[in-house]
Amino acid sequence: MEFALWGAMALVISAALSSAASLGNVSRFDELFQMNWAADHMDYDGGLVKLKLDSSSGAGFASKRKYIYGKATVEIKLVGGDSAGTVTAFYMSSDGDKHNEFDFEFLGNTTGEPYLVQTNIYVEGVGNREQRMDLWFDPTTDFHYYSILWNPRQVVFLIDETPIRVFENKEKKGIAFPGYQAMGVYNSLWNADDWATQGGRVKTNWSHAPFVVTYRELKVDGCEVSVEAAINDEVRRCGGSEWGKEGRYWWNSPAMEELNVHQIHQLMWVKAKHLIYDYCSDFARFPTAPPECVR
Repeated sequence: MEFALWGAMALVISAALSSAASLGNVSRFDELFQMNWAADHMDYDGGLVKLKLDSSSGAGFASKRKYIYGKATVEIKLVGGDSAGTVTAFYMSSDGDKHNEFDFEFLGNTTGEPYLVQTNIYVEGVGNREQRMDLWFDPTTDFHYYSILWNPRQVVFLIDETPIRVFENKEKKGIAFPGYQAMGVYNSLWNADDWATQGGRVKTNWSHAPFVVTYRELKVDGCEVSVEAAINDEVRRCGGSEWGKEGRYWWNSPAMEELNVHQIHQLMWVKAKHLIYDYCSDFARFPTAPPECVR
């Protein structure tokens, strides 16, 4: 674990097989994250972090610190078997009615049916920017990396470093961009059988509880916000271009301002093969295109 100077920091928890390393991971998790609900539904096991859902409660944990810009990554093995009605969420969010938020929501399904991944973006308290996709692998049999990259130019959702969605900064066109609020990092497992699986037609089968989601690595590499500093000063500091000095603010470097050619091709492949729903293409729901959409 390395803490960089000037507020840019890499926070890493990685699983290990040895008991000694596992004890260290537990200590590190407690230092960097905290349960924010249902602590009795969370376990440590061999260096792994597990959240449990039963008919009484789900569970969730959050970062102790908040950030403006950076990259958050979780390595997750999702609930196996009949996971219908369950939602595993990994997201970044600020506070208040006008909050910003970047969501990964993994929607459970009946045995043999694929998981769906829903992403959403809230800007100044307004969401309704859902995209849904299936996956090119089974997310219940092994661990996979899910990441959110956030800088002054774009928000990028990635799976195993493959970009699946990009929200570009179009403020010059009068379109709001989520760039001026400090965000925490959150993970949770909860019941949403009123909508999560086949529009709520398939309910959670509690005879299969507890449902368990497992985390093996949690990383936040971002510009930590000082609670004592004025938020405008922190936005200027964290949005700075001083990225060359000891890797400081690497997420703001020119290479991170847009996808490279290979990433563009990856995103095109994901959209062509795996995208199921895109709010920008929902004419019934949005007869007038949302301002950030191109039709």
